[in-house]
Amino acid sequence: MSTLRALAKARAVAAGVAQPVATVRHLHLHERPLVLVPLALAGEANAPLAALVGSTPDDARLLVVPQPRNRDQRHGFAAELAAIVLPHLDAHRQASEAVPVDRGRDVRHRYVDAPQLLVPNPAGITFLRLLGRSTRFRRADGEHPVHPSVPLLGRWLTFFAERAEHPGSSALLAMTDALTLHWATGQSAVEDLHLPAVLGWLDPPAGLTGAEAAARAEDPATTPPAGPATDPDFDNHRLAPAMAAYAAADDDPAARAEAYAELERLLREQLTPTWELMWRGVGLLRTLPPGARVEGRWAGDRDAFTAHAEHVDAGGGPQPRRDGAVAAAVRLHRLERALTSYAVQRAYDDPLVMAEHRLTGEAFVGEVTLADPKRVDDSGKRPVLRPRVQLVTTEPVLVPVGASLQSPARPGQKARVVFVTPGADGKTEVVLELSGGMGRGLTAPPGSVPEVGERLCYTTLSDAFLPAGAFPTPEETPWTHGGPPADESSAPVRDS
Repeated sequence: MSTLRALAKARAVAAGVAQPVATVRHLHLHERPLVLVPLALAGEANAPLAALVGSTPDDARLLVVPQPRNRDQRHGFAAELAAIVLPHLDAHRQASEAVPVDRGRDVRHRYVDAPQLLVPNPAGITFLRLLGRSTRFRRADGEHPVHPSVPLLGRWLTFFAERAEHPGSSALLAMTDALTLHWATGQSAVEDLHLPAVLGWLDPPAGLTGAEAAARAEDPATTPPAGPATDPDFDNHRLAPAMAAYAAADDDPAARAEAYAELERLLREQLTPTWELMWRGVGLLRTLPPGARVEGRWAGDRDAFTAHAEHVDAGGGPQPRRDGAVAAAVRLHRLERALTSYAVQRAYDDPLVMAEHRLTGEAFVGEVTLADPKRVDDSGKRPVLRPRVQLVTTEPVLVPVGASLQSPARPGQKARVVFVTPGADGKTEVVLELSGGMGRGLTAPPGSVPEVGERLCYTTLSDAFLPAGAFPTPEETPWTHGGPPADESSAPVRDS
């Protein structure tokens, strides 16, 4: 936990309401997200019990599994869910756009939009990931056949679960994570996994503090859990008798229908409060303007959605059960690059996030007191424009002379530290030499060089492109890591 977030949590306790830790929204929020609130049967490994699914607040469709231990009913649930999810995905594949590649020498196509799934908490993401793993290898023929849409749904759920691991992706979001990314509550990180408690801090009822609202929300008698786990008291005293009544009415259609209706009523009663909280959370997130670089990350989600859709259309196979050594290393490297880029982009978009880096010495803010926009460096083979500016700051400057800095105000321009002169009055003078972002001539265009009086932030964080690493092909990988087996003739001889 950063110092600023710890301070925000302390202020939330003192003020009785959650405190903002962001000035912009750092994720994409679709106009019609598909909200999915799942419930799983207690004591079973990811056995679906029920789900509320829909893309508008008044469009909730309830799916129920009366006997979650019954394999056919579980596959029936998956088929019903596929009948909702797959058409929603196809609705985003109606139009595509051309994207220039190879510096404009070629183009590729991607969909102009992509779907977004919202679940209450990270456990909901785990539920979808496990549901995808249990269905994507099913077959529509042979032993225990399923509806053809079931394995297709499993592949798409696996895709969304994998995108959820990608830093900065908005394809599949947990509402608790989305809200606590932008607001700090006065409770622990574990308590922040409970959606009703989080919203109690963010939007407490009149007359209650955030702590009081969160405590009330943690009472399952008034606020059911946000799933997929259910309340044990509900399981033992209400759900179990209803499921037993449904099972006992096997030979009486009228009694079975009545038992099913009662089961539906109980489960809808459990899911509806969370459904309403989900849309309250969406409304709170919409109050924040999107960050400048959010659209670029959403374009990455659209690229991934397009690529997977083309893979499915081409008859490609489902995702493997586990990655090989090379694939795992490539995936880890890709996630690490995305995490680094996401952290820099958030800091560039949001001064509150950048403030955390100012506390650690990775950035400072100062006022321009001197500027020489016409300075030319003629020490090389040809003269080049190298303006210099002087900033005065009251913040500690921990960057060494010669370090390369960048400013969020001019991300395409680099600044090299030339001098750092601490003053006796607690102020520090920093002289920077600028390069890039000023054209190719010896005269800087207006606005490309900071002017006197301008207040700027400079940081060691760079938003520059991060090149991909080089990895061996599977054929070049040692046999100990999944590559081809060693040549028997070169294998060491073992003494008998």
